[in-house]
Amino acid sequence: MPKILQNVREQLLAEAKRQVAEKGYASTTVRSVAAACGLATGTVYNYFPSKDMLIASFMAEDWRRCLNAVKQQDNREPETLLRQLFEMLHDFIWQHRTLFQDRDAAKVFATVFSERHKQLRDQIAETLLPICQTASVPDKAFLAEYIAESLLSWTVAGKSFEAQYPIIRQLLK
Repeated sequence: MPKILQNVREQLLAEAKRQVAEKGYASTTVRSVAAACGLATGTVYNYFPSKDMLIASFMAEDWRRCLNAVKQQDNREPETLLRQLFEMLHDFIWQHRTLFQDRDAAKVFATVFSERHKQLRDQIAETLLPICQTASVPDKAFLAEYIAESLLSWTVAGKSFEAQYPIIRQLLK
């Protein structure tokens, strides 16, 4: 009788996340993740077609959790919403800093970086659109994208919210 496994996908994601954080991208393998979970390597491939998809999956789930937490907040005061987005971005970057700083990972993910960056920017812009509605610029959607891009880029670059907000506040007038 086959062994029934509970929460295999979640176990694999958690283990891959742990290994990437501790050992880096190159040292994390499908085989090492499977072994740590007590599974055959082939079982991992039933859930994820590659190591890169395994890693992308835990990052995407973490991102969705962060973004959903911000969207659930009812406060649409511009400064509060922007601070929440900044903190979410900052925490996400910090949580995955090992991967973001890993040269091996950068080589592998370079081909999809611009597409993923655009997806992140668009998701942040969608969250920002309500606070852009009162701005004096005619293209509110572009303003939301512009602020999202600025927030994303400057947060990744290590700029504080206090450095970013006065400029963004001017854009929202």
